[in-house]
Amino acid sequence: MIYRRKTYIVEPSFIEEFNQLFNEILLPSQLKYGARLIGRWMLDRDENHTEVFAIWEYDSYEDYERIESQIKSDQEHVMKVQHRFDQIGRDRLKQVLKEDIRQEFVKSTVPREKTILD
Repeated sequence: MIYRRKTYIVEPSFIEEFNQLFNEILLPSQLKYGARLIGRWMLDRDENHTEVFAIWEYDSYEDYERIESQIKSDQEHVMKVQHRFDQIGRDRLKQVLKEDIRQEFVKSTVPREKTILD
């Protein structure tokens, strides 16, 4: 197994819209193609920055690449994302997403069967 941690730094005023985008558009497409969400959390860093991160589980890095390729090839998904970005406003997106999106791949140090994931 491999795990992906994806992290965003978001302006607090955008959190509600950001979570709605994730839950309504991004999450369903990930699940449709086989990504397994472990969880998604947020942490207030200060009054201007909220960290949002998700942990995803994949059978392998190749499995992750396959799923991402399918999502990016799904025209309906791409159109939904582009439409939502247009609604939000692309200039606004640049303002409310405070840093580059960070993505890291990690491996567990504990056998899966000893976790709640089993």
